[in-house]
Amino acid sequence: MRKSNYDKSPSTTVDGALWKGWESVLDKLKDVCNVPEELARKVVVIECYHGVYPEELAEHLATLHPSLMIHSDQCFKGVEDIEKMTRPYLTDDRLFGRRAPFYYADFLDADKVKECREKIKAATRLVIVYGHAAAEVVPEADVLVYVDMARWEIQQRFRQGKIDGLGVRNREEAPSLHYKRGYFIDWNVCDALKKQLLPKADYWLDTHIPGMPKMITGETLRAGLEKTARKPFRVVPFFDPAPWGGQWMKEVCDLDKEQANFGWCFDCVPEENSLYLKVEGELFEMASNNLVFYQTRNLLGGPVESRFGQDFPIRFDFLDTMGGGNLSLQVHPTTQYIR
Repeated sequence: MRKSNYDKSPSTTVDGALWKGWESVLDKLKDVCNVPEELARKVVVIECYHGVYPEELAEHLATLHPSLMIHSDQCFKGVEDIEKMTRPYLTDDRLFGRRAPFYYADFLDADKVKECREKIKAATRLVIVYGHAAAEVVPEADVLVYVDMARWEIQQRFRQGKIDGLGVRNREEAPSLHYKRGYFIDWNVCDALKKQLLPKADYWLDTHIPGMPKMITGETLRAGLEKTARKPFRVVPFFDPAPWGGQWMKEVCDLDKEQANFGWCFDCVPEENSLYLKVEGELFEMASNNLVFYQTRNLLGGPVESRFGQDFPIRFDFLDTMGGGNLSLQVHPTTQYIR
């Protein structure tokens, strides 16, 4: 039996503080949320990427005893309106759709947003607004916390039937339909706002492991991304069963021997993989697309950026055909199609 030297947890070490566990995170947020006597109120916005569990956030944020706490989902249009708006881009095809040109503003009900803002103006002391589009509902917050989620973890939550799409109630749908809605609509909407918030978020929160959050400052996040973009690095690989082979990678990559196979290894697909920063000896997980968004030119170079913008145009993956059937047919698009 060979000893694997494949690193499944590559990371970039960066200086900074890290708060681990809800008790530690909330202790820090209590300091951050303290309202000085001279202020009438302090508004804290907790923006969430698709796939974050709002119930977990609400339970713990309530312990900060805000005078007003608003879940931004209540500012969305009705489910039927959003389904009607998005249906043409999902199409009737099982797999193919069209990338929608939507932003969060298209999902929000203007009257509900106005009512929410009026409640905030009338409130005193601590106000917390959390959820999808929270930073769109309240663009001028006193404190901004971003709760990130990598797409591979989102896909696991699809498979478990634990999350819905933006503004809809579809957690019972097949994972493939969830993925299609995410790819063509929801993730693009989340990414558009994330790109605006990456340079200015005060804190970045990792809730990939339920019940064990980790939080770093925005300064630490941005320093880590800048450092990563200027050196050789790897994103966090993920593995999945396939209709073919999958026995070789079990040994070479030191994977779970109890699984039937691991035919796929996605070693660098930045729009879906995670990226690890090591802060105070702890691995802090985030979507690796953050690097593409925040360090586009340093990562891609000018000519590639000019052709593909803030999209990483290559996917690196291993397909293990050892001990199984035939490989799938691979179809590679033209440059114009991929753009």
